[in-house]
Amino acid sequence: MTKNRRAGSQQSKREPLPKLTRQTWPLYLQTALRTIKSLIYYGVGFAIIAGAFGIGLLGGYFASIVDNTTVPAKAVMTRTLNNVETSTRLYYANNVEIGPVKSDLLRDTTTLENVSPWLQKAIVSTEDEDFWTNKGVVPKALVRAVITELTGLGGQTGGSTLTQQVVKLQFLNSQTTFKRKATEIMLALRLNKYYSKQQILEEYLNIITLGRNHNGQNIAGVQTAAQGLFGKNAKDLNLAESAFIAGLPQSPSAYTPYTNTGAFKHDLNPGLNRQKTVLFRMYRAGTITDKQYQEARTFDLKAAFLKPGNASTANQSSGYVYNTVEAEAQTILGRQLAKADGHTTTDLNKNAALKATYEKEASQQLTTRGYRVHSTINKQVYDAMQGVVEQYRGSFGATYTSVVRNPTTGGYSQVRQPVQNGTVLLDNQTGAILGFVGGTAGEVNHIYTKRSPGSSIKPTVVYGPAIENHLIGSKTMIADFKTNFSGYSVTDYGGVILNKFVDATTALKNSYNIPAVNLYNEVMKKVNVKSYMQKMGVTSLTDDDYANLGLALGGAKYGETVQEAAGAFATFARGGTSVTPYVIDKIVDPTGKVVYQHKQQPRQVFSKATSYIISQMLHQTVTSGTGITAGSNVAFNATNLFGKTGTSNDYKDLWFIGSTPGITMASWMGYDNENGANHVMNSNSSAINQRYWAALANAAYRYIPQQFKVNDAMTEPSGVRAVAVNSRTGEKNGKVTIGGSTINLSGATTTSLYNNYTPGVTQAQFGIGGTAKNYADFWAGLSGTGKADKPTAAGSSSSSSASSASSSSSSEARSSAASSSAPPAEK
Repeated sequence: MTKNRRAGSQQSKREPLPKLTRQTWPLYLQTALRTIKSLIYYGVGFAIIAGAFGIGLLGGYFASIVDNTTVPAKAVMTRTLNNVETSTRLYYANNVEIGPVKSDLLRDTTTLENVSPWLQKAIVSTEDEDFWTNKGVVPKALVRAVITELTGLGGQTGGSTLTQQVVKLQFLNSQTTFKRKATEIMLALRLNKYYSKQQILEEYLNIITLGRNHNGQNIAGVQTAAQGLFGKNAKDLNLAESAFIAGLPQSPSAYTPYTNTGAFKHDLNPGLNRQKTVLFRMYRAGTITDKQYQEARTFDLKAAFLKPGNASTANQSSGYVYNTVEAEAQTILGRQLAKADGHTTTDLNKNAALKATYEKEASQQLTTRGYRVHSTINKQVYDAMQGVVEQYRGSFGATYTSVVRNPTTGGYSQVRQPVQNGTVLLDNQTGAILGFVGGTAGEVNHIYTKRSPGSSIKPTVVYGPAIENHLIGSKTMIADFKTNFSGYSVTDYGGVILNKFVDATTALKNSYNIPAVNLYNEVMKKVNVKSYMQKMGVTSLTDDDYANLGLALGGAKYGETVQEAAGAFATFARGGTSVTPYVIDKIVDPTGKVVYQHKQQPRQVFSKATSYIISQMLHQTVTSGTGITAGSNVAFNATNLFGKTGTSNDYKDLWFIGSTPGITMASWMGYDNENGANHVMNSNSSAINQRYWAALANAAYRYIPQQFKVNDAMTEPSGVRAVAVNSRTGEKNGKVTIGGSTINLSGATTTSLYNNYTPGVTQAQFGIGGTAKNYADFWAGLSGTGKADKPTAAGSSSSSSASSASSSSSSEARSSAASSSAPPAEK
């Protein structure tokens, strides 16, 4: 009976609901409500489980952060807390101080006994009403941090106690990541354990930033604020004044009554309204009575504020070394802050606003965190180089004066434009910048300005890739005849065309233009030159630059910086690897923790064989080529010195880059040509720059001779192949087929160096560049049936006629110390 009843019951459950009628609709409604109720239960249950899982996961993450975070000892924390004089200090190499980072942030410290009780109460009531009883954190801060991380809602965790704010200001940064918040909470608990509430409050009152004073200066600490806003000490502040200062930390720039010039803001209401909010919180907390509350509300704060004073600006050092080290440190810290928030260097380069945000925060840290920034600059070397500038700059060229209209004031002023110089001296092996010259006047650091490199770029962009990719050896012949590449023509210096084939070493040491363009034309077809240059740290060249034959002569939209050029050239002295030049060795926080340490990241660019061959070729530049003035004026052993000159169109830019086995130094000269000016150097300026380069090198050598390594000859690598080749063809002697006839080529030979390959017997077209007629004329001349080689001056039709030619040709004359009988060099 029971069994049948159960079966019937199960059968009834499977029966469909009756047809919807007025009588049956309540049944449908009940069924729907039961379904909805079940869904709600399931949803709530799922949310609870998911929430518990998420909180547990983030709680575990929090625990892992705490577990992996080094807990500072009490002595370390005390040292950090006592470091209220928080300006970062900059150093030369070897711990020689440059000076503190300058800031207009004023801070006078005081003790808690010398702070008005009203101000103490106002701060606590506004910033952390449970300060005296909490453990340094409140649970809601952690809960809010977890919810924010879990849901992504809210831009920051908030809810910081006074203790947490002290931790953030003295120990951490202002990032709003969960990791930072977890570390902040852990350190706050430890701070609360080690120190009394009075000590923590006193620390807060001395470090908090509080807007501007009546002179327009940034101020920090309640004593500085009391004096700068009301002209009294912190202990003498009344309730109304105390409440105003207590309201400033939430947004100092918005609530401060003064502008950066010291004048009153047009609208003081934001700060006055904030003061009333502070008073209400004190009244609500029972800290003040109703009578005190009403009296303070009616107090005339405007009358109590100090009258505007004279704006006082920060003392900014004009020294290039100070500005350089500070700027590099700011860039490094900015990148670290961005990285902590998940942003890459590429992100910063693509987003100027994002980059500016992090650099601004980094700048604030430099003035408030008490870092020690250690640079690579050798003070003795740097000072010696500045002494050489003072001695030589009078010989650089004329100083022009122009009258310029100020678009803001409408007035006119005289602007002087002297010849400027940027020089970088770096250690080849590490990339450390040992010394530099930022300029001859003004504050623009010319080691970072982009200028046309002229022919100084030939080794890195043309000859290096060509040798590496087996296009040439050191004596390979390259055509120096009239050229026309789709409308782009070029000549050598003085509009001369040699009308012959010249070997690669001669073409490079004399810096001939036509061979360089012919060779680059071949390099472009087979090699990704951009990849080589980027590995060498040159990032300022564009894709259009690489596609333009004029790049072989330094023609570029923006050019290279002196620092880039020095770093790239040093690749050869390093044996083919490249490291990025750098100024900052390390940054240390007040506790002694190294927060940044430079690390070498060598990049393989060329083989050792290529680097050796190029260095041998470029040594000829300083012994018998365009760089002979530099080579003959150095006061040290120049046996292993090699270098390259560079001159852009019309002598606008003059370069000399030289390397010993230990150091590389690049020097640029030219005018800034601001306000539309178009001043150029003289034809003898290359020799002037080379003598100046030698004087700088000699001055540095006196202090760091061991780093020059002048006696360390580069060992010839196993990959170098030394081959005897015909001195006229650059290939081996042997049987050559010319126009159907075979001749047995013999004659004088010379040694040509190759990167791990050996050339064959001379071919009819043996060189780089040149037309069939050029080769026919060569063989005719060799057999005695043709005319001898004779340089000619290019006519007007042979000059640079393409639109790009004017920006891509170079005009480099042989130094005055070179043999006058040698053919002219570049144009």
